[in-house]
Amino acid sequence: MTTITSRFVAAERALRTAAPHQLLDAVRRVLTDQYAADSVELFLADYGLTVLQPVSVLPHTHQPVSVHNSPAGRAFGAQEPYVESPSGDRVRAHLPVTVRGDRLGVLTVTLPGAEHAEGCLGELAEIAEVLGHEVYVAERDTDLYLQARRRDRLTLAAEMQWQLLPGRSCARPEYELGAQLEPAYAIFGDNFDWSASADRLSLYVTNGMGEGIEASLLTNLAINALRNARRAGLSIDDQAALADQAVYAHYRGRCYLSVLMLDFDLATGRVRAVDAGSPQMLRLRRGAVERVPFDAQLPLGMFEETDYVIQEFRVEPGDRLVFVSDGVYDVASPGGEAYGDAALARAIQSTRLLPAAEVPRAILRELTGHRGRSTPDDDALVVCLDWRGR
Repeated sequence: MTTITSRFVAAERALRTAAPHQLLDAVRRVLTDQYAADSVELFLADYGLTVLQPVSVLPHTHQPVSVHNSPAGRAFGAQEPYVESPSGDRVRAHLPVTVRGDRLGVLTVTLPGAEHAEGCLGELAEIAEVLGHEVYVAERDTDLYLQARRRDRLTLAAEMQWQLLPGRSCARPEYELGAQLEPAYAIFGDNFDWSASADRLSLYVTNGMGEGIEASLLTNLAINALRNARRAGLSIDDQAALADQAVYAHYRGRCYLSVLMLDFDLATGRVRAVDAGSPQMLRLRRGAVERVPFDAQLPLGMFEETDYVIQEFRVEPGDRLVFVSDGVYDVASPGGEAYGDAALARAIQSTRLLPAAEVPRAILRELTGHRGRSTPDDDALVVCLDWRGR
């Protein structure tokens, strides 16, 4: 037990003292010395959640790995270590790199033999978790890990939007959240935001108007105005009012932004909502999917000094809430048929067994099939919330 503890502590210390751009080198050295690893590779999920990109000397010297049909992708999707035996007496362990439910990628370690791998798999999984936390912090000081996630070049608008996001998934005992934006490398104005405290979860789903840099600037202004009001301790109706004033003061009604704002009481499941525009919410409860309607209110920034009214509803343990922007439910098929509630309900039913973090990407794949082409005309945003309650 002392040996196990000491080598884990050595690995943790090596990661915490490494330079931000040298985390992979540090974990590679310690796993080679302390765990007899033959090779160590770090893969990060790309922005489109389609491949795992290798972290290596840029430009990349290794091929990306599919998220959907590879051993590393299996560990990423299931969020469980997966061990394969590629050849001879060597085994390869694929370990999820995750921070509080936000799935970053996979650490792949080649080890000498199945028995050795089984004996240290738990420790390696914990080291992968520590690595995830260090990558999260290191991104403030180096571009290495952000660059490694790129399968293609991001547009400037997309760069601004991804930097605005809190993450793509998170998990707590009371809930799990997952979200995805498309087109991942050229998004405009759609956005999501969340923040949790000991007793509450705030969730915002936004649909900005316009394209390119102008759409991104509008969304950045509105999201930061909402955050500023939230961090001042204001209720969501007052948050909406102050953000509305900020957007109107700058654009004078020429541009505005739709947002669905929700404030969850983690202890009771009571939800306070402000619906200012077009994002929609569907609920899967006891096997049935239904759209949850709200009283429509004006988007942020459309008119000066708009008053917003809170509505209330409750979530029950086992509920799944799916939020979509108009880039999902308004998408037309080649024959002109809108995606709509019926197709969304089928997509939600077909993905009901997937974890919340997997649902947005799965729904967006079905949306691509409905559209009949890979390139969308508008942003598409899907957010999934699984509610467990206390």
